[in-house]
Amino acid sequence: MSDNNSECYGKLVSEVLTSIARVYWGKMYKYIKENHINYKDVNCFILNPDSMAVYFSKKFIAIEYCGNPYKKDIKECSERMVVVRDFTKEDLSTRQVIEKIIGFSYDGTSGISLPLYSDIYEDLMIPTNAGFDKLVELNWNFAAQNSTVGFNSQGLDIADGQFVRIINGMFFDEKDGDLKTRIIKWIDFLPCQYNEPEEGELDEIRYSLEVYDRLWEQDLFYKYPEPKDFKYDKLPKINRFIELFGDSNNSEPTITTFLSQKENHFILNMGFMSTKVYSQIKCKWQSEEKDEIIPDFFVVRANGYADIVEFKLPKVKGKTVVGRSNREQFSAEINSYIAQTRTYSYYFDDPNNRRWFEQEYGFKVYKPKRYLVVGRRNDFKSDEWIEIKYDYKDVDIITYDDLVDTVVSQFYQ
Repeated sequence: MSDNNSECYGKLVSEVLTSIARVYWGKMYKYIKENHINYKDVNCFILNPDSMAVYFSKKFIAIEYCGNPYKKDIKECSERMVVVRDFTKEDLSTRQVIEKIIGFSYDGTSGISLPLYSDIYEDLMIPTNAGFDKLVELNWNFAAQNSTVGFNSQGLDIADGQFVRIINGMFFDEKDGDLKTRIIKWIDFLPCQYNEPEEGELDEIRYSLEVYDRLWEQDLFYKYPEPKDFKYDKLPKINRFIELFGDSNNSEPTITTFLSQKENHFILNMGFMSTKVYSQIKCKWQSEEKDEIIPDFFVVRANGYADIVEFKLPKVKGKTVVGRSNREQFSAEINSYIAQTRTYSYYFDDPNNRRWFEQEYGFKVYKPKRYLVVGRRNDFKSDEWIEIKYDYKDVDIITYDDLVDTVVSQFYQ
């Protein structure tokens, strides 16, 4: 694997996934066929994820499965999105690589990382210190779930040479007063040996898949953790939401119409910590002759003031970050979405508009936080994107995956 060589990346990823298919997924499919097993009775998520992410480091290869872990069918598809990130060229510890995979920097003062040894870890809950403080502020019930919880830690670490699996790992952080959530549904860390290449030579990575030969049958019948109280009510609605934005044939109005239905308001209330949801409200200009504006949603906080949520398609047209090194910026597509939400802020800067709006609809909007929901997590994977995002103080760009993770994590309170 040569540096920044997509062709070599493709060959390596293909080799890894083909090898796993031979000793793992292939055995599952064969067992299903030979024993006439219904897909409803097996772990369809591991056989048919919506997408996958493959992470290469000097100590492990990580395979992350993304999508709906409660699915009960197999959809035939000719190709599946596989995102690849290479950390072998960076001087990072195992703990630092895991931080990059999670997307949060851990700020614990204990000086201790939580060590993971050869095992399968279910329901890990690891907040940053800032994330923990935010959970306490939101009255999160830490005792309500049978979880392994890590406080004041410096993140996770994996012992050398150990196979580790995390299932339903919940990670929390705080930014600009908002709770940030990352749920890792299923990720396998395969130990590897990485040999630094000499100049002009290719990298060499050695790994073993022996563990899959041992695990394939129990994984085939694995039951993903479910929050009991919401099993028959909320989860099917979440699954339907995932199905909607997972189908590229669906339009923005299809998605927002689903969310505007009262029985689905919990998705926005839980996703944005609000008490009420209003959709498709017309905002008429009082001081200027302009066409009325109609934001997708207003989410009203407990203090009676509302923020604005705007939805765009989950599939972006191209790269989200463009430009040369140290001159990166959001793409024209993303900037156009931000510009649209800027009009909303401009509207509510006018006291005449605010006064009319409150009289008309009964709640207040002033200096609203603007949330832009767009794309999938894999579209915004670069560190540069995180740095650019910090330049936009009153706009928060979140992905559809982020929204679902934030909601689902609260089912376990």
